Amino acid sequence: QVHLVESGGGLVQAGGSLRLSCAASGRTSSYSAMGWFRQAPGKEREFVAAITWSWSVGNTNYADSVKGRFTISRDNAKNTVYLEMNNLKPGDTAVYYCAAGLFGTASGMYRYWGQGTQVTVSS
Repeated sequence: QVHLVESGGGLVQAGGSLRLSCAASGRTSSYSAMGWFRQAPGKEREFVAAITWSWSVGNTNYADSVKGRFTISRDNAKNTVYLEMNNLKPGDTAVYYCAAGLFGTASGMYRYWGQGTQVTVSS
């Protein structure tokens, strides 16, 4: 079993920045990638970013809507993945979920999920 705990959400003005963290514990060897998804009210959960976990150099992938603004990174020693979010827009408002599983953009590829952290961007 893998336990994921997100932190770092909050309220920020448009154009501002936030850094989300996701700490993993348990069988961290049971997944090869970690990702971030988000879900806005009334919308489906959508892919944000992902990073491979097992390789010495982490491959990354981003949704088009966040490319150039968000950066995913990892600290293997701390079993933690980060999402640096810059130039935030009101459309980024959502609950952000950390996930662990296989490298990809589909939520079904991730077996383990955190409880989510709220990000609210005001205009």
